[in-house]
Amino acid sequence: MIDTNRPEVRIQTSFLNAIEKKILIWMAKRIPKRINSDHLTIIGFAGALISSAGYILSNWGNHFLWLASFGLVVNWFGDSLDGTLARVRSAQRPIYGFFIDHNVDALTILVICIGAGLSPFIKLSTALMVLAAYLIISIYTYINTYLSGEFKITYNKLGPTEFRLVVILINTIFIYFPLENQIVTIKEVTFSIFDAAGIGVALILLIIYLISFFKDRDKFAKIDPPKH
Repeated sequence: MIDTNRPEVRIQTSFLNAIEKKILIWMAKRIPKRINSDHLTIIGFAGALISSAGYILSNWGNHFLWLASFGLVVNWFGDSLDGTLARVRSAQRPIYGFFIDHNVDALTILVICIGAGLSPFIKLSTALMVLAAYLIISIYTYINTYLSGEFKITYNKLGPTEFRLVVILINTIFIYFPLENQIVTIKEVTFSIFDAAGIGVALILLIIYLISFFKDRDKFAKIDPPKH
């Protein structure tokens, strides 16, 4: 049973949170009244599709990575602004919003990872590794939200916006530096900088997950001690 009376505490402490929050509120106050949060959620997902298309099209030229990066910006705009718009207009729908937003988040990362995996810059296996790590930490976040009422958006000062910027930076590197100069071969296994970065991101997410898991395990053990 969902407790609709318990407020959800949003924990967001990323490096860019303070300035990003001001920008989002400024934009939300200027969004036309006919545009609502659902429209922005759709725009955010459309950005993921654009980004995925850019990665796939990069098989025919590095310049299509600009499209992939543009899609990430569109995704940030819709995904970050939909909740802010609801709060600015005092039109929050906690249950519906949580359901829609995080289901769309899962589809978003799926679409982007598959698109990246079908590009010439990163192996599909690496992209799926990032997807798996993201979904693990997402599941952990949702479980923690259910148990404690705290929705943790950022971990170790890193959040979705910071990760988008990292990916845009990597896209830009590949636009200006030929792929053949970004390849490393170790024991007959070929890796690109994208592969190395993807594996790094997946490992960072898994490490963050494990640290948070053991920390919260002790917290919940005190709340719910053994019955003997």
